[in-house]
Amino acid sequence: MIRFIHTADIHFGMENYGRVDAKTGIHSRLLDFERALNACIDRALAESVDFFLFSGDAYKTTNPSPTQQKLLLNCFLRLHKAGIPMVIIVGNHDNPLSFGKAHTLDIFGDLPLDGFHVIAKPTSFVLLTKSGPIQIVGIPWPTRNNVAVANKHLIKSTSEIASYLSQAVGTIVQSFAQALDPAMPAVLAGHLTVSSGIFSGSEKRAIYGNDPVLLPSQLAIPPFDYVALGHLHRNQNLNPNGYPPLVYAGSIERVDFGERKEDKGYCLVQIPEKNKATYEFIKSPMRPFIQIEVELQSTGDQTQQIIDAINKHDINDAIVKILYHVPDDKKDMVNIHAIQKTCAFAMHLVGIIPIRKVVTREKRATLKVDMDIATLLGSYFEAKAEWRDKKEVLINKTLELLEETKDEREEL
Repeated sequence: MIRFIHTADIHFGMENYGRVDAKTGIHSRLLDFERALNACIDRALAESVDFFLFSGDAYKTTNPSPTQQKLLLNCFLRLHKAGIPMVIIVGNHDNPLSFGKAHTLDIFGDLPLDGFHVIAKPTSFVLLTKSGPIQIVGIPWPTRNNVAVANKHLIKSTSEIASYLSQAVGTIVQSFAQALDPAMPAVLAGHLTVSSGIFSGSEKRAIYGNDPVLLPSQLAIPPFDYVALGHLHRNQNLNPNGYPPLVYAGSIERVDFGERKEDKGYCLVQIPEKNKATYEFIKSPMRPFIQIEVELQSTGDQTQQIIDAINKHDINDAIVKILYHVPDDKKDMVNIHAIQKTCAFAMHLVGIIPIRKVVTREKRATLKVDMDIATLLGSYFEAKAEWRDKKEVLINKTLELLEETKDEREEL
């Protein structure tokens, strides 16, 4: 029985909400992510797992602060002290994409300590654990900088280079798979985008055309027993009815309000024997993200309506965002200070945001003095949405009336 923890997307440095903690001087969101990672490591130590697999994106940027690096090092050293080896995949947020620059996880490979296996290039090796050997194939984030400078790719577009990388990574995975011992447990670990994966939160702004995208059928292949992925923040198994499991562990903490309804955590994987891998998703401690949306009624105090809505939620130590819709026939009379006072026990109030319906301004018809009466009427009725469908009838009726009045004037 080989057992290991699969996690990814730690993103130390995600400090979009919160404040500086008075006791430590560290941003509260950084402490949230550290708490989530330590909960994952606590479980690894309690279960005495055979190894710890991290599938990329340790930091938010490729230039982490010394404080962020210190916290991550302290967390990972807990595993080292317990004799639990680590397999670390380099993600897109870890790679500076500049020739000669070290990536943010290089330090773990250079430490004079056993047990840190940092994968910055596609590789395959056998990891010796206390429960037996296991084959690891590691695929870091496929970078396009080395490909783009090759002469044969100089005139290719970004999407063409991404397509080339997708095919190249698929070929690399296939060649490694064919070279594995089919009788020994095997894990594919990568920081990759899979075509059927579901983005969440800020990730929805990602453009598929810029990222190399792989098909599930390129990764969920024998003799792998488990495919451990990082990059997408939502926990999901993209091969639910087949084998092996093709799993994104997801991020360990919520990154933004787009992820407020998602559970965050990590996976505890066990391989009792070949072709029998299973996993359990375990929630990590998460900071509550609460979005309160209020449709203000025309009658009644606007501020009190929002306060009543806030009181229906437990906002203690939560990150809170308030949206309120102002009726079309009313002015915005909300007392912002009173709302802020009501949210005093929240960890952070992101904003109190009014929303009004967008009023479509009527487009004025372009009329000229040299137009004949039919053209003038046509332009006028075309600009009126309620009369546009009856334009021809109205023009004809108007012309008939003009003709009748003309006859009457001639008789007079």
